[in-house]
Amino acid sequence: MIKSINTLGKFLDQPVLISKLNKAMPTIVTTIGLGYLTKDIFQKKGKLTKEDKKDFLSKSFVMLTSIISAFLAPKIASKLTGRATLESFEKIKENNIKLIEKFKNNNKISKDISLILDKGKDKVLSFKEVEKLFDNLDKNNKGKEFLNKFIPDPVNIKASDIFSEIGYLSIYGAVPVVGGILGGTVADSLADKDKAKEKIPNKISEGLYQYLANIFMCNVGAGGALAILEKMNIKSKSARALGMTAGIILTGVIGGAKIANTISKKIINPFLPKDKKLKERKPEPMDLCMHTDDIATVSLLSGLKWIEPSLPILYTISGYKAGIGYTNNK
Repeated sequence: MIKSINTLGKFLDQPVLISKLNKAMPTIVTTIGLGYLTKDIFQKKGKLTKEDKKDFLSKSFVMLTSIISAFLAPKIASKLTGRATLESFEKIKENNIKLIEKFKNNNKISKDISLILDKGKDKVLSFKEVEKLFDNLDKNNKGKEFLNKFIPDPVNIKASDIFSEIGYLSIYGAVPVVGGILGGTVADSLADKDKAKEKIPNKISEGLYQYLANIFMCNVGAGGALAILEKMNIKSKSARALGMTAGIILTGVIGGAKIANTISKKIINPFLPKDKKLKERKPEPMDLCMHTDDIATVSLLSGLKWIEPSLPILYTISGYKAGIGYTNNK
């Protein structure tokens, strides 16, 4: 069982797989966005009214700006923080060819293993192929050294590491939220300029909720939990992963939600008419799902590096909800 989990982790952590997933992500996110909007249309009963069509066009514009912002976010965050982005497929292929050829020339390997390695230069290996590689090469120091370069082991993340990531992830998450709010405001202005201003407070409130509860505070919670676990000298991977997950949920979903709702109530509401005051935004299942990226960032379990290319999906959701001024209290 443990061997299968480790092999799955190695399979998912293949640099070629991560690179190809990253390359395919714009198509995946756009397809998901179009699917969501199409579903929204077909949920309408009867003939679509003029207002329904306006609403759909506005939401389409918000979705578009959220998607664009989500893909610009890592470049902006990397430029501002100096953190490297994911390597390109061409670079990974070049590295793999050099690494594999050098290993084959200096070591005696079977024809089957040679064929798998040749495939691994620029293609994704199957689960069985990854398993076969490790069964055959993970027996001596040279084989282990090669495998660790070919599919690097997960980094043993420390509290200091996750806190250094907070700046990057915070900027990364902020860009789609701001993009969604701006896109939603522009869409509302084009649809009905007079009513556009009335909708801005809801967008800001939802944007605060998405950013604080689903993005920023969870990073703080994960880092804080890991610092405590390190101080207690807890080494168990499962215990550390569970502790960080608890920190994310408590600090992010609960603490972040409380802060966002307090800002809406104490700072935004006093400036709004009585009938336009913002209502409390409560956590829901989708908010819990939004923390997948944070759990993956700090988890010490293998096989989670592939989540980084998927971040635009999660952050597009945050941007879109902020842009439409989503609320679950009607």
